Amino acid sequence: MPTLRDWVGGARPRTLPAALAPVLAGTGAAAYDDSASLVRALLAAGVALALQVAVNFANDYSDGVRGTDDVRVGPVRLTASGTVPAATVKRAAYAAFGVAGVLGVVLCAVAGTWWLIGVGALCVLAGWYYTGGKNPYGYQGFGEVAVFVFFGLVATLGTTYTQAGRISVPAVLAACAIGALACALLMVNNVRDIPTDTMAGKRTLAVRLGDRKARIAYAGLLVAGVVCAVAIGAWAPWALLLTGLALPVLHLSSQVVGGAAGRELITVLGRTGMLELALGVGLAVVLTI
Repeated sequence: MPTLRDWVGGARPRTLPAALAPVLAGTGAAAYDDSASLVRALLAAGVALALQVAVNFANDYSDGVRGTDDVRVGPVRLTASGTVPAATVKRAAYAAFGVAGVLGVVLCAVAGTWWLIGVGALCVLAGWYYTGGKNPYGYQGFGEVAVFVFFGLVATLGTTYTQAGRISVPAVLAACAIGALACALLMVNNVRDIPTDTMAGKRTLAVRLGDRKARIAYAGLLVAGVVCAVAIGAWAPWALLLTGLALPVLHLSSQVVGGAAGRELITVLGRTGMLELALGVGLAVVLTI
C-alpha cells in the first residue's frame, strides 16, 4: 500500500514554490495599485497550488504509462515504480484539477470576473496535455513556452486582475520575471533528464538544444528574470534592491554551466525553486512599499 510519504513525494514538493511565487508577485502588483485583497490572494494561492499538484500527478501518470520514467535519476515516480496503480494516479490528478476548478470558480465569483473561468479551463487543458494525450506538446519542446505563459503571465496577471481589476506595467514585468524563473526550473529539470528523455523519444527543449546550450539557456533565463524584476525600479524604486538576487543567480548558473550532473542537479532544482519563491516574496514587498 502506498504511504502518505509516497503521495507527498508524488506531488513533487520542490515544484510548489513555483506555484506560490506568481501569486505573491501578482498580489504585490495589486498592492502597488492599492487594491490588494488577502481573501482573493489566498484563493489564488489555492488555485495555483492545486493546479501544480494536478500537473505533477498528470505528468507522473502520462510519463509512467509511456515508459518515459522507467529509468531516471531523480525521485521515484508513483506510476513508473508501480507504487500506485496508474489509474489511481490519474484519478488523483483529476481530483486536484477539480479542487483547482472549484477554488477558481469561487475566486471569479468573489472578484466578479466570470470570463476568467475560460482562462482557467485553458490552464487545465494545458496541464493535462503537457505530457498527456496522443501528441503531448511537452514531448515536442514547447514545455517552456507553456510554463512562461501559464505559470508566469496567466498566474501573475490573473492574481493581479482579480484584486485590482486592471494590469499595470510593473505587473507585466513581474509576470515576465516569474515566468523566466519558472522556465529555468523546467530547463534544469530537463537538463538532468536529457539522456533518459532522448532514449524515450521525449524531445524537450533541452534535448533539442543539447546539453551545453541548454545549460547556457538556464543561466540566461535566470538573468532575464532578475533583469525584468529590477526594471520595475523605474516605477517602484525599491525594486532596485532585487539586484541582490544576482548572487544566487551567479552561484546557480556557475554550477549548471560548469557541468553539475545527476543528483547535483536535483539540489540545483530545489534551489532554483527557492530562488523563484524569493523573487516572488521580493516583488510582493517592493511593490507594496
